[in-house]
Amino acid sequence: MRPRTHTCGELNVNDINKDVCLHGWVKSWRDHGGLIFIDLRDRYGVTQIVFNPKINAAVYEQARNLRTEFVILIAGVVNSRPSGMVNKNLSTGEIEVAAQTLEILNAAKTPPFEISDDIEVNEELKLQYRYLDLRRSKLQSNLIFRGRLYKVVRDYLAAQNFLEIETPYLMKSTPEGARDFLVPSRNYKGKFYALPQSPQTYKQILMVAGFDRYFQIVKCFRDEDLRKDRQPEFTQIDIEMSFVAESDVMLVAENLVRRIYTELLKQELTEKPFPVITYDQALLEYGSDKPDLRFELKIQNLTGIFKQTDFKPLAAAVKNPDGIVAGIGVADSGQLSRKKIDQYTDYVKSLGAGGLIWLRVHANDLEGSTVKFLKIEEKNALIKTFSRTPEGIIFILAGAYEQTLLTMGELRLRLGNDLELFDRNQDRFLWVVEFPMLEFEENEKRWMARHHPFTSPQPTDLDKLETAPQKVKARAYDLVMNGTEIAGGSIRIHNIEVQKRVFRMLKISDREAEQKFGFLLNALQYGAPPHGGIAFGFDRLVMLLTRSSSLRDVIAFPKTTSALSLMDGAPDIVDEVQLKELGLKLLDKD
Repeated sequence: MRPRTHTCGELNVNDINKDVCLHGWVKSWRDHGGLIFIDLRDRYGVTQIVFNPKINAAVYEQARNLRTEFVILIAGVVNSRPSGMVNKNLSTGEIEVAAQTLEILNAAKTPPFEISDDIEVNEELKLQYRYLDLRRSKLQSNLIFRGRLYKVVRDYLAAQNFLEIETPYLMKSTPEGARDFLVPSRNYKGKFYALPQSPQTYKQILMVAGFDRYFQIVKCFRDEDLRKDRQPEFTQIDIEMSFVAESDVMLVAENLVRRIYTELLKQELTEKPFPVITYDQALLEYGSDKPDLRFELKIQNLTGIFKQTDFKPLAAAVKNPDGIVAGIGVADSGQLSRKKIDQYTDYVKSLGAGGLIWLRVHANDLEGSTVKFLKIEEKNALIKTFSRTPEGIIFILAGAYEQTLLTMGELRLRLGNDLELFDRNQDRFLWVVEFPMLEFEENEKRWMARHHPFTSPQPTDLDKLETAPQKVKARAYDLVMNGTEIAGGSIRIHNIEVQKRVFRMLKISDREAEQKFGFLLNALQYGAPPHGGIAFGFDRLVMLLTRSSSLRDVIAFPKTTSALSLMDGAPDIVDEVQLKELGLKLLDKD
């Protein structure tokens, strides 16, 4: 087989009259009566090939047998395309190759779907024939971007004196929130390894060992219910540092993002530094712990306006110590019909709200069916609060503090999307800090770690651990991009006594702590430095940067939302011999 001289995305007018040899797949085939044209594709691009019987009649006849996805070799001469036939959408659009020889390297069956970015194909069919789906230029572009991102991350962190250190995939099962994937041991029957949900304990031990700057681009595994933006196995950029405060870790992560934009997107992120807001502020102003800053539309706390209200739906929330009246005001140029508003009402009810109050602002007055229940001073205060939207609609929710704000946050996002309040090509970043350290699990009647049990509480909140756990703030931080969390981390607990107190708060007994985390607790007693870190969701980051709609578009071989690999049939049964070697026996299905 002759070696190729060029790729299918390389030739241009500077190559005219050159003898070339190209390899690739037949993307399309056209017989124009006397001439046969094909588009030859590889991962670098597409080149038009023309077969002319006047150049080589035998090769022309051979070309009549070509079909899409045949793998071929052609040799010929580069010509300029005829006048009026230039394709400005292709880098090779000004030239074509007049074929002199043709070798069919491999024929192909007719694919079950067309290899095209524009075609609508059942998702399961595409995953079954993933090797064909991956020939699409969009997916190839995404994976090429992903590969380049690996390099940018490694180059940047290496330049910052980070060491890339691998941690084990076969580890001890530890409770970290989701279920572990378990791996039975053949040598120690009845015992199991777990696949890591993250390298959390290992990277902390690396800090104890004196490797003060560690990173790893690592596979993680969680056996949890899936959704569109989750996979059972995923990749993260894992970073850990010693002798640092929150700002040190955040600066490294923020500068990594800036480097990615400069190197890969050729853009400068002008907002320096990224905004920082507390969790409490994010919840109150945006109804979310991952606010989308691409549009303003802040939530307003209206509780003070209605302190003396006679309107029962609002009065109940005002009298509740844990209640709030919250509102959003939007300008309306006719998009928000009564039917649309009714849809918003149904939407917030589906999220648990009792109902949605709405008022139309017009000519410095309020209109709507609920206006008659409001006092004049309440109306005036609402008009003043929403003076930036003098002609628009005010939406009001009332109820329990957190649930009401979270529901209003979802309505905010729906309004932002429906009213096209943001530029989808704009990217906005921010840091959210000072998360609650603990959250109460009603079903289990105990406090749970909001992040993980190794997150350090704020030093000023240590005395509240046992007396007021709901008020304890964590030294945690999340990096948010366009309303999506792309990275999260914390300063870790490096003092064994504090770690034991946190375990007790989480109802992890001393015995369980020793069984699950004894190796880490032991390490903390041998001079553990103050340390902290952060992890980026690598797949999610690629998805956002490539403007893809699903994680499956940026992972070479993804699973379905039910964790199936349709291409190779995993998970699958294993034979009795394998089970016996592991000391396992399957229970009857019934």
